[in-house]
Amino acid sequence: MKENGSLQADAPASAPFQREPNLRQRILVVEDDATIRQLNTGALACSGYQVDAAEDGEAAWDALQRNNYDLVVTENQMPKVTGVELIKKLQDARMILPVIMATGTLPDEEFAHYPCLQPAVTLLKPYTFAELLNAVKEVLRATSDALQEIAPPPNWPVEPLANHFRL
Repeated sequence: MKENGSLQADAPASAPFQREPNLRQRILVVEDDATIRQLNTGALACSGYQVDAAEDGEAAWDALQRNNYDLVVTENQMPKVTGVELIKKLQDARMILPVIMATGTLPDEEFAHYPCLQPAVTLLKPYTFAELLNAVKEVLRATSDALQEIAPPPNWPVEPLANHFRL
């Protein structure tokens, strides 16, 4: 597993899925292989996440237009729209959404030409469910921590005061 550095799975592959509170975070799994899509979706759902699935990047883009997600887990080599193309579409639309690329082949050439298209984490197939779940947990935790850093202070007024300007 590679995370613009390194991320190690700390649970053995045989470890049972553990349900942890996750505030029902919503994940979109994008995979053209029906078996892998079903296994990944099931593993994430059993871990307490709300999970939707798309069979290719085009279907994923449609789902992203209709729903809000906390994370996308995508294959790269898919028909219609690849994983890298999906990341580019997200960036072009200014959708701030972390991506885990779970793929058999790294798109090294594309990443070399466009480093901004790097996903938050890259999992190389074959990977274990423990590796997938640890990557999801780490990315969602990092995203949550980043959002808390930019959240307004607790004493920030909810309603605008009469003397504040509106733009």
